[in-house]
Formats: sequence, C-alpha cells, structure tokens
Amino acid sequence: MRIINVCGVLMLSACSTVMDKNVEWEYVQPEHYPVLNAVGYAPISAQMGSSDAVKTLLAIKASKLDAYRELTEQVYGQRIEGSQELSNLVLSDEELKSSIQGVIRGAEVVKAYAADDDTYVTELRLDMQKVYDLYLSTARPKRIKKVNYY
Repeated sequence: MRIINVCGVLMLSACSTVMDKNVEWEYVQPEHYPVLNAVGYAPISAQMGSSDAVKTLLAIKASKLDAYRELTEQVYGQRIEGSQELSNLVLSDEELKSSIQGVIRGAEVVKAYAADDDTYVTELRLDMQKVYDLYLSTARPKRIKKVNYY
C-alpha cells in the first residue's frame, strides 16, 4: 500500500508545471496631494527660564513642538484609551488617556510670531507632494504592469 501512495505522490508532482515568468512593474503616483496645516501655541510666562528672553525662546520651541504634534495627529491619528471602575454599581473612577506617535518629514514653518504679550504661535505646513518625493527616495511604490510566462 505504501508503494502505491509514493507512486501517486510522484505522479502528481510530475504533473505540476513549473513556469518561469518575467514581471514588469510600473510605478504608481497618487492622483492628488493634500496640504496639511497645523498651529501650535505656547504660553511665554509659564516657561521655566531665568529671563524674559529665555522664556520667549522656550515658548518658541514649545509652540513648534505643539504644531508638530498636531500634524502628527492629522497624519497618523490619535490613540485613545479609556477605563471606568464601578464600586457598588456607582462609577468610582474614570480614566481617559490619549497618545500620538509618528514621524513627520518635510514640514515647513509658515509663520512664527507672538500673538499677544504671553502667547507664542507657530504655523506649519506639510505638503504631501514633498512627503511623497521624500518617500520615493527611499522606497518606490510599484504595481505589476505585465507578466510574461515562458
């Protein structure tokens, strides 16, 4: 019985055809590229600095980081985790956490200015055409254009 099974497997494997193929790829380009905008704010007086000049410089950096956080949220979304705790059918504790994580490349500062005496503002723009061009320099997206079997 074993000999018949081995012969059957050999016959089935002999029937399968192994073909060589040549695959031609074409590169895909999106139809349109959105432009994202973000604004970051930071209070000047709340910064930990020894002088007003140092506090202003720290507020400039903080407002830029806040604008980058907003851009990251637009590109990657925001992760939200929540939990509730009940004790004797009464809500005793409720917690909500939010986090954003991602890499932003190609953003440019459009404007940075003091909005009033105590607030610094940074406006960023992210042109997805520029992001796509940066992406192409590392990994080119492609799809099958044509397959030739031999």
